[in-house]
Amino acid sequence: MEGKGLKLYGTRCSGFCLMVELALKLKGLTYEFVEEDLRNKSAALLRYNPVHRKVPVLVHDGEPICESQVILRYIDETFSEPPLLAGAPLRRARVLFWVDFFVHTLMPASRTAVVSQGEELTRALEELRRAVKTMEDGLQRDFPGEGPFFGGATPGLLDVVCGPSSVGVPAVEQLLGLKLVNMETAPFMSSRMTAFAQLDAVKETLPPRDVFFEYAKKIREMVLASARK
Repeated sequence: MEGKGLKLYGTRCSGFCLMVELALKLKGLTYEFVEEDLRNKSAALLRYNPVHRKVPVLVHDGEPICESQVILRYIDETFSEPPLLAGAPLRRARVLFWVDFFVHTLMPASRTAVVSQGEELTRALEELRRAVKTMEDGLQRDFPGEGPFFGGATPGLLDVVCGPSSVGVPAVEQLLGLKLVNMETAPFMSSRMTAFAQLDAVKETLPPRDVFFEYAKKIREMVLASARK
């Protein structure tokens, strides 16, 4: 399917950019990916996103859409099939709630853990484990008996948002030497992330785990080195 004039400005290991790419791929849309160097941002990126000056930015027929969650809703409303946010209003509301929790609670907790050490790391890991348990318990409560995806029989918005974690979580676990999301600690989330990762569109979009690990390792080393100065 042709997404007329679709261009995505992003970076390959950004979870937020990967969410947008996954949505485009699941919709079967053709797009041009423009790799950005965030240390030397392009004039186009700064022109398209003068407020936040960051990726991702989706440009559709010359018009920019910024912020990953806004972009995802735009994609779903503009290219309606297959829908990412489907079902009755109550179900959609619950999906949006957990999308918001994942983006604004679980992801920040994970980033904090990646760039922490000592007592701060211990506190960060406690917070991260609490966030994982809260989401695991809440998803089991709100979507009982559904599967194999968060979206039920077919992948949906929550699958797209959590999708990059299928490579991100193993990278963080390897980096910090622990287990966060697996069939023992969070079976509901783990099984659905695994099922989503097996889709061809997902396999061709997400970076290899070793690439993501090196990306996370580099961020950790840079932040910790800066903190020691």
